Amino acid sequence: MPNTKAAKKALRVARRRTVINRARKSRVRTFIRKLERAIEAGDLETAKQLFPVTEGEIMKGAQRGVMHKRAASRKISRLHQKLKKLEQGAMA
Repeated sequence: MPNTKAAKKALRVARRRTVINRARKSRVRTFIRKLERAIEAGDLETAKQLFPVTEGEIMKGAQRGVMHKRAASRKISRLHQKLKKLEQGAMA
């Protein structure tokens, strides 16, 4: 347990931030999951609509410190590759 006044406040702040960060991380994961499911189902239109929204959520998460910015960029890149593959499969 914290002994000093500053340590007690730091603990309160950390608990508040943990709740907020957990919600943000969950939101990012939800958008990623929706997009991946649309791609796996072969639903090109839904995937195309979800991609920009998901990309924005991932980058917002990176800005807010929920995930590392390079990890976010890598995730976006891989999702985009999957989307392109789906587009080419639909055109063929």
